[in-house]
Amino acid sequence: MKILKKIIKWTSITLVTLVLLLFIFDYDYILKGVRVVYFTGHSTAFINDFTHFENDSIKKGNQTDAWINHTAYNTVSATSTLEESNKEWGTVAYVIIKNDSIWFEKYYGDFNESSKTNSFSMAKSYVSGLLGKAIMDGYIKNLDQPVSDFYPEYSYAKTTVGDLASMASGLDWVESYTSPFSVTARANYDDDLAETILNQKVVKTPGVEFEYLSGSTQLLGMIIEKATGKTLSNYLSKSFWKPLGSSDNALWQLDDKDHRLAKAFCCIGSNAKDFARFGKLYKDFGKWNGQQVLDSSFVAKSIKPRFLESPEYGYGWWLKQQNGKDFFMMRGHLGQYVIVQPEDNVIIVRLGHKKSPDISKKTFTDDISLYIEEGYKMLNMKL
Repeated sequence: MKILKKIIKWTSITLVTLVLLLFIFDYDYILKGVRVVYFTGHSTAFINDFTHFENDSIKKGNQTDAWINHTAYNTVSATSTLEESNKEWGTVAYVIIKNDSIWFEKYYGDFNESSKTNSFSMAKSYVSGLLGKAIMDGYIKNLDQPVSDFYPEYSYAKTTVGDLASMASGLDWVESYTSPFSVTARANYDDDLAETILNQKVVKTPGVEFEYLSGSTQLLGMIIEKATGKTLSNYLSKSFWKPLGSSDNALWQLDDKDHRLAKAFCCIGSNAKDFARFGKLYKDFGKWNGQQVLDSSFVAKSIKPRFLESPEYGYGWWLKQQNGKDFFMMRGHLGQYVIVQPEDNVIIVRLGHKKSPDISKKTFTDDISLYIEEGYKMLNMKL
């Protein structure tokens, strides 16, 4: 009994000391991360974790532009390979849109067509689109406007808003999803996101090479808010969510209830078919129902590589070649995808709990190729 009491005593002392040290050295956000992730039975961020954060609402409009069902709607079943993969990787939604009509859709577990899941980094495509909209609306001059026009603390650097959107900022940011001490973890769980971002310095020459950094998009989001005088959620609602006739309100995670800064680098909560609308907008070069919602030249620039050495990225969109076809896509942690092939007029949406296990080993994980390959097999069964 005495030994047990000693163990409990010293364990308690160790835990209290650890907590105090986290507060002293400004790592107390780790406690929130532990509470949100591990205390809920997860090992990393998860697709409905927005329920554990403050959120702003992205309002839909009074009129919904409902997707119509294709004449061949759900007449073909998912391939056995796709079904096995969906089960193994925890897919919650898989949707194929052909000629702007729902060709196939299937939802898994407790999820349905209206279920909200975390977009993770698919949000970066929306933020890039909001940059294009802010330029179109006259709030921002062009892609070459310096960051220092909005944040004078970056006057020593030549970083532009276009550099932020194309991941060429030169920021001192380490894109790590495993270390609790990384700036990426701090950005996700800390209560003052602006402070975290503005502590980042430009340490490389901006505008010369692609380097995927979530901090670039977060700084861009902050600039858009400054330039427009609107929160990101309100500007997204006005610019795209309402004009595109979204079916449901969406959520955008905030750092906390006091600062209320949107996590621009991630974390929009919505459903598969509302996410797909943004892919359709870019497929149609910014037009929706005949209205030019986003400048066509900005869209065209966004879905082409900025750097020849990095053909995988444009301005907020990932770019992939497969089977002789060019795809562009929104892409998020754990395998959230809106994949677009404009010539075939095909959009594939996949949302789920995890990716294929080859994470960090290549530019595009194998699951992306599989969702495209099996989707096209299904389409070809009917052609």
